[in-house]
Amino acid sequence: MLCQHWNAGRCHSCTNIEVPYGDQLATKTTRVRDQLADVAGATDIAWLPPVASSPTGFRTNAKLVVGGTRRRPTLGILGRDRRGVDLPDCPIQHPAINRATPGLKRFIRQLNLTPYDVPTKSGELKYVLLTVGVDNALMCRFVLRTRDRVSDIRKALPYLFDLAPHIEVVTANIHPTHEAIVEGPDEIILTTRRTLKMAVGDVQLALGPRSFTQTNTEVAGKLYRQVTEWAVSDNEADHPRSAWDLYCGVGGFALHLAAAGITPVTGVEVSDQAIASAIQGARQLKLGRADAQFIAKDATAWAARQPEESRPDVLVINPPRRGIGSELASWISESGIPRVIYSSCNPKSLARDLTEMPNYRGLEARVFDMFPHTDHVETAVLMSRVEGK
Repeated sequence: MLCQHWNAGRCHSCTNIEVPYGDQLATKTTRVRDQLADVAGATDIAWLPPVASSPTGFRTNAKLVVGGTRRRPTLGILGRDRRGVDLPDCPIQHPAINRATPGLKRFIRQLNLTPYDVPTKSGELKYVLLTVGVDNALMCRFVLRTRDRVSDIRKALPYLFDLAPHIEVVTANIHPTHEAIVEGPDEIILTTRRTLKMAVGDVQLALGPRSFTQTNTEVAGKLYRQVTEWAVSDNEADHPRSAWDLYCGVGGFALHLAAAGITPVTGVEVSDQAIASAIQGARQLKLGRADAQFIAKDATAWAARQPEESRPDVLVINPPRRGIGSELASWISESGIPRVIYSSCNPKSLARDLTEMPNYRGLEARVFDMFPHTDHVETAVLMSRVEGK
């Protein structure tokens, strides 16, 4: 893949960009298999061919660092000098994001918004966060240091919509502290529309401003379909009648399972906003509460409190990079749930967690390349209970 920013030395985020894409996929698969080599039964896992991504235009979720000056703002990444580097027409970003950035720069200039300067800890606008939804619609989140300019942005929304017509949802996120995290705790929705419609796989999700979604929508859809295929038995007599989706986010796995006829399905996620989005997604699929329910709780604590007779036929877990941890891994190992599917973005924590689930063995696994040109990799593993356990 050709990239003008890599060639000019402005950005080296895509560390493997010069490696042929087929070699990237092979290396990722080998690395995951090597990481899982010491897990009991690993040699018996059947590895399906890796799921490839488009090498360009795949990133549907962009976190753009705002730099430069009020008259010449930049949108891109933080450079080695801790100041903003402009990355127009970044080849891995979705075309809708690249089309919107010139208008966003004009908007910043027109409102005289001061870009945040990391070395001096001064300025107002830190990031612009963009997410692409159905029909190239965009959610735009301005990450600000204070609330001082929120009313100005709200009043100027008609001008923003003229400059970037595909923007449908706009928020102001307030991030007052100087720390290496992208967003703060307060979110102010500035538009009538509060969620972004996002088609992923076979369902349409309702994405709220603070709801996690995969960066690569196309590959995420293939991941959801694969997990659903694993969950649904070919034998009608063995068809699962219930499922849990722990760390469910906005409900991608749960809604796919419900749409495939596995009901009731229960999704558990600590984020209230993600759960609200999941509930809205269930309504769009015309799923009643008896078919799909979503609960804002800690996944480990919630699972431990459920009576044994309520345990599902299928359990899907999709934790953050840290994994599920010893407590939940041990609970799953002793749960007796017939089928467990683990989706992981970190091979190291995946291997650790599987080691702490000795009553389960991997049957099939697959790599999903959410992040081409980097070492990041998503892996899904289908597991079944060891006979007699």
